[in-house]
Amino acid sequence: MSAASPVFLGSEVVEKHLHRASLLIPSLEAALANFSSGAEGGVVQPMRTVVPVQKYSGFLGVMPAYSAKDDALTTKLVTFYEHKKDSSVPSHQAIVLLFDPRNGSLKAVMDGSVITAKRTAAVSAIATKVRIWNRTKENAVKFARSVKGPPVQVCSSAQEAVTGADVIITVTMATTPILFGEWIKPGAHINAVGASRPDWRELNDEVMKNSVLYVDSREAALNESGDVILSRAEIFAELGEVVKGTKPALREKTTVFKSLGMAIEDTVAAKFVYDSWSAGN
Repeated sequence: MSAASPVFLGSEVVEKHLHRASLLIPSLEAALANFSSGAEGGVVQPMRTVVPVQKYSGFLGVMPAYSAKDDALTTKLVTFYEHKKDSSVPSHQAIVLLFDPRNGSLKAVMDGSVITAKRTAAVSAIATKVRIWNRTKENAVKFARSVKGPPVQVCSSAQEAVTGADVIITVTMATTPILFGEWIKPGAHINAVGASRPDWRELNDEVMKNSVLYVDSREAALNESGDVILSRAEIFAELGEVVKGTKPALREKTTVFKSLGMAIEDTVAAKFVYDSWSAGN
């Protein structure tokens, strides 16, 4: 008997079953702790494979992971392109393949862009009041109008957006620093999500060297993050170590969380979506 055909869960279905990023927080906290626990945590996650598409200024990333404790096996395929001339196409596009870990059968193919956005938001600490700056003012205004809840202030420069801020989030395709140490107030926290290549930067050396540095994965940060590699900043802890309680959060210090995104985060999110969808079918 042949295996059942895999289901396809598009972006609307994924969004329906993952309408709030906060739904993922408990599962992601456990996954991060498991990842930072080594072999006993049951997470198998090789380094992300990245294939450059130099002719078109793009990259293809392959991100497999297995969680024994979640009994989940996935691979995410993600492309990221600069798209300097064609802004109608998203810079990042992704798809997640969910397998049955018992026999290797493909159970589901699902939109990975929503999963990536939701798990990134869940892992990052997000301020309730947001001030934003975008290289294109029209895009910043469009985003501000789309946000429900507290009003969003559109700023004319990155410096204006971050001055006096308690929480700063950078999510860009920048290749050179856009955030500088002299702008940051003592005790601020920075979630640095962009600059995911070893020669790309979002934060300058002053930010990196004068902050306590947390990462999702030491191995990934030391191989993929230009902010970490080029500044030679010392990594204080993995986020999973803080979740476990083996390393402190040091909230009184200026802190940076360099988030490269991990396959195990996609695995947990994909399983959550699939289980939720299955329960309703």
